[in-house]
Amino acid sequence: MFDNSSIIRCRKIWKLYGPGAEAAAGLRADALDDDYLGGHGLVPAVRDATLDIRKGEIFVIMGLSGSGKSTLVRCMTGLIEATRGDLFFGEDNLRGIDPKRLIEIRRHKISMVFQDFALLPHLTVLDNIAFPLRVQGIGREERLARARELTDLVALKGREDRFPHELSGGQQQRVGIARSLTTDPEVWFLDEPFSALDPLIRHEMQDEFLRLQATLHKTIVFITHDFEEAIRIADRIAIMQDGRIVQVDTPEQLILKPADEYVAEFTRKIPRHRVMRTGSLAGPATELASGSPVLASALIADVASRVLTSDRPVPVVDAKGAIIGAIDRERVINTIFAHGAR
Repeated sequence: MFDNSSIIRCRKIWKLYGPGAEAAAGLRADALDDDYLGGHGLVPAVRDATLDIRKGEIFVIMGLSGSGKSTLVRCMTGLIEATRGDLFFGEDNLRGIDPKRLIEIRRHKISMVFQDFALLPHLTVLDNIAFPLRVQGIGREERLARARELTDLVALKGREDRFPHELSGGQQQRVGIARSLTTDPEVWFLDEPFSALDPLIRHEMQDEFLRLQATLHKTIVFITHDFEEAIRIADRIAIMQDGRIVQVDTPEQLILKPADEYVAEFTRKIPRHRVMRTGSLAGPATELASGSPVLASALIADVASRVLTSDRPVPVVDAKGAIIGAIDRERVINTIFAHGAR
């Protein structure tokens, strides 16, 4: 039965490259070990991947180059077909789906933003943004009206008639983002969209991305190899290694409870107070606690000054305002200076 809370469901997805990949699709999963794959010249880009992506969340897939993250996303978007397993987009299984139905899904339900901006150099900003609607046969007046709405949304108003070479890297990426939104997709895929930008512009585009999500409330699948970027934007993160999904969790839990040394190495240099929530650090409620409470959902970094300047523990409350514990200076100091410690 379809789970309404999940818009994408991957079940034991494999993507194999090499001669005999199709024959391997009929084998038991436990037969696809390294000996079999190596002996038959097969390269497992994705190995036995299972995950759910929930409606409205920012789901980040990350890993080093060659980990399989981009291949998995290309399976999710129907750009390539998985070798085995099931991959549901809503109620549609993309494995073996009718090509016409796949085209409909890709035109109306999903969109992608890539690392290279892929703008058409002979078209203006407005025409680049409107291009997907042109492909769909939408009339010029209607598609340009939609494009003008999106230039405002991504802060490009006044640059509608410029050509790509007249824009900065950040502005070009804004055009790519606006273009990907013209069809109002259900799921928005972004494949390392900011990695080609310099650090200052990259940070600015992350801010812009979060601002857009606060307005649009899309389901987002975001690929990156940068853990700091991932924890800044993600609701949940999947870490991949050698085609396998090693762990899927919130940024906080990846740091507090890494599944193995590989995940621990990814998170080792991330300051914990920038990821951990107050509720995770709170101790038992105490009569000594006083002053204005802090939310359990707040980042330690955001409440640190409040706690550090208090002589007494500070109450911690849930979203309804009920006290669930307290946090003191010692806990905050230990967290801040535990940077890199395990």
